[in-house]
Amino acid sequence: MGRWYSVAAARANRLLHRATNATRHHCPTDIARESVLVEQFKDFLHALAHALRNLLPIIIVVVAFQALLLREWPEGGLGMAAGLLIVALGVALFLQGLELSIFPVGKRLANQFTRRGSMPLLMLFGFAIGFSAVIAEPALIAVAEQAALISDGRIDALTLRLIVASSVGLVMALGVFRVILGHPLHWYMIVGYVVVVLVTFFAPEEIVGLAYDSGGVTTNIVTVPLIAALGIGLAASIRGRNPLVDGFGLVALAVMVPMISVQLYGILVYADPGTLAGSAEMLHAEADVAPPAGWVTMILDLFGMLRDVLPIILVILFFQYAVLRHPLASPLKVGVGFALVIVGLYAFVVGLKLGLFPIGQSMAAQLIGFDTWLWVYLFAFCIGFATTMAEPALIAVGQQAEEAAAGKIQGNVIRILVALGVAIGITIGVHRIISGDSIHYYIIGGYVLVILLTALAPRYIVALAFDLGGVTTSEVTVPLVTALGIGLASQIEGRNVLIDGFGLIAFASIFPIVTVMSYAIVMERVAKPGGKTR
Repeated sequence: MGRWYSVAAARANRLLHRATNATRHHCPTDIARESVLVEQFKDFLHALAHALRNLLPIIIVVVAFQALLLREWPEGGLGMAAGLLIVALGVALFLQGLELSIFPVGKRLANQFTRRGSMPLLMLFGFAIGFSAVIAEPALIAVAEQAALISDGRIDALTLRLIVASSVGLVMALGVFRVILGHPLHWYMIVGYVVVVLVTFFAPEEIVGLAYDSGGVTTNIVTVPLIAALGIGLAASIRGRNPLVDGFGLVALAVMVPMISVQLYGILVYADPGTLAGSAEMLHAEADVAPPAGWVTMILDLFGMLRDVLPIILVILFFQYAVLRHPLASPLKVGVGFALVIVGLYAFVVGLKLGLFPIGQSMAAQLIGFDTWLWVYLFAFCIGFATTMAEPALIAVGQQAEEAAAGKIQGNVIRILVALGVAIGITIGVHRIISGDSIHYYIIGGYVLVILLTALAPRYIVALAFDLGGVTTSEVTVPLVTALGIGLASQIEGRNVLIDGFGLIAFASIFPIVTVMSYAIVMERVAKPGGKTR
């Protein structure tokens, strides 16, 4: 992949050289414009390479199981392969659109708000950034659409996304408040997870797994660097703040608060008794629906994506024109960026229906055909470990942590610990689906363990550990893991797709916190005889 990208980049440089020679006597503005276009093309190739690299571990694991164990090509395999390529293309267009529109405008807004030094304005901006970064999150769109489908319409996809995005916006505002005042994160987390556990007791079982998954899908390659950069930047700019202790933690809060709000939403939605009969049949019926065809359908779907992205556009325009009262520096460039975001989201959703969702459901159907559940557990473990080791957001946060920790933490050790935690978590989640146990006991037990470890762990690791629990869910792995859980629940007799199908993402978020904190506690105990202290 790196060689392919290098060749493409070299070719782009040659094109730039030729264009420069051909336009030697042209206007310098034309040359500059062509140079910018080439740079943007190179950025697009980089984003495409990133998306393909995210898909590579999934492809390797699936092909290995098909070749060595199942020894057959899945039905519709070519369509699935095409869907994977469409997913990669959609993610690349989406990221390129963000680079042209949301990221540069957001950065300029942040700089201007910081210079003003107003806490209410910073908190309002934090809310807006959190909301706009999550509302069009591809992984959240995928989970919300699946939830709306198998709940027989009782859960509205757009309402669910608005609730989750508003929760993350609230988290960003609260995080800005915490960093400025210097409040310790562990008290926020302990109180927060106690509330999570209490709400879980009252929430209907149909919503619990979805609520915990909704918290896990709010963080990915786009949102994690944005959220982490805000926290670290604030901590670094305020005298007396430690970037490692005070800067991290916003990602953890972004995972926790949606769990509470979505469960409260579920209490309202399921206040009246209803039935979920036929949800599995609806799922299979949707799987048989042909992909969007015809110009009319495509245009309608694109307008649907415009509706999804519209909150981001309105937030940016409001702060730019109503609050700061400054025009956009490059309105045409921003407009092109938003168009790429919309087209990228459309391609991503089409690719999900053709590729990732069918792969997860197909593997679940094939693996449960054996006399033992061992292969299902092994597939879940391999998918969790392989995809997490290649997760760019985890690599980025690991590097930030290593720099901020001044030698206390190694980035590679963090990656292995988190990947192991994700693999263990998904495997335990698969066991819950197979056994039919209630998710309440697993989730409550997991977070009780997390609360205990939080009280015992060194203070420098707490915020980082919670953040690491939120960076393990990318726009590629979330749909696959979600489809695996739904596929298992729809294939195993006596399971309800909505009750039992969701929850794997939640387990993938809990256990990295456990592994990282446990490692820090052990290393601290080992180091104490040498004279080192907390």
